[in-house]
Amino acid sequence: MRSFIIPAAVAAVLATSPFALASETASGIVKSFDAKAHTLALQDGTIYTLPMTFTDPGLKAGAKVSVVWEMKDGKRVADAVTIQK
Repeated sequence: MRSFIIPAAVAAVLATSPFALASETASGIVKSFDAKAHTLALQDGTIYTLPMTFTDPGLKAGAKVSVVWEMKDGKRVADAVTIQK
């Protein structure tokens, strides 16, 4: 029985690790936020596409944010945006 548990545990860890590495985190200062176009631009020039279900936490130009994102179809797509204090 034990000989089945260890390989199964290793397989489970290896199967989930690509998903953990898929997202990246970035932080910066908001340059602009366009709710209609679903985009967030940071002062460093990076532009993130926001999902249609994105709820604005009160983004304004000059706010420091943290963005969890991943590349999809050649675009940086934000999974989460958090205002930093």
